[in-house]
Amino acid sequence: MPYLGAHESVSKGLHLAFQRIHQVGGEVLQIFTRNQRQWNPKPLSKLEITQYLETWGRSNRMVVASHASYLINLASGKDALRQKSIAAFAEELQRCHQLEIPYVVLHPGSHGGDGIESGLERFISALDEAIDQAESATMVLVETTAGQGTGLGSRFEELGYILAHSKQSERIGVCLDTCHIFAAGYDIRSEVSYNAMMKEFDREIGFENLRFFHLNDSKKELGSRVDRHEHIGLGCIGLEGFRFILNDPRFKHHAMALETPKGDDLKEDIENLGKLRSLLVASEL
Repeated sequence: MPYLGAHESVSKGLHLAFQRIHQVGGEVLQIFTRNQRQWNPKPLSKLEITQYLETWGRSNRMVVASHASYLINLASGKDALRQKSIAAFAEELQRCHQLEIPYVVLHPGSHGGDGIESGLERFISALDEAIDQAESATMVLVETTAGQGTGLGSRFEELGYILAHSKQSERIGVCLDTCHIFAAGYDIRSEVSYNAMMKEFDREIGFENLRFFHLNDSKKELGSRVDRHEHIGLGCIGLEGFRFILNDPRFKHHAMALETPKGDDLKEDIENLGKLRSLLVASEL
């Protein structure tokens, strides 16, 4: 069975995210190591690192992924923004290294109207530079995207191109987001369409590079190119698409995290995880 969990808040302390993931019954955790809307966050303190590592140890060192700041755009044609993004992502990689976080999820960014090819070349060069600067053991997971505006990463061949042309390809993998691929036009609602999507993924990217899943339903219809997450089974994907992923034997040991809306009591995470686990049980009867 795959490992299921969610993105949780680090409010009042990074280590408290483990309390929240245990509260919802999760086995996988995703966090922001710092405020995702800030360019110059404070370095981690020794106390933060110690508290995090000790709490992680008591949590059986479950799989943890960080999500990089939404401000970072390594594909930007504006040199100042790209250099700022390289520095910020190198710092994120260093924080993850200090916290021994194995994965950091990163959006491939926007080409700003210069075209996909130019954007991809800039992204690859900037990503390689950030990895060189950071000297971190953390693997970068480039995330599939919905394709809004001039965003990169909505087609599998774009992510395959990144993996094929980066000088750091052994340090790079992929995170598949169900809402994003659906909005980008990949249908997963039937067995036939799911299998066709996965066949294309393997051809363009390779299953060996798929390290992490984001499980989100979509508020918008197939091919909308609009990124709006919905609770599991309540959006345009519906339950069947998640049933196929959860019961695919190729991913029985993969980590899968929710990124769906929630209140302070986290009841939505509990409900969504319950729905996902019910799909696993139903498939095995």
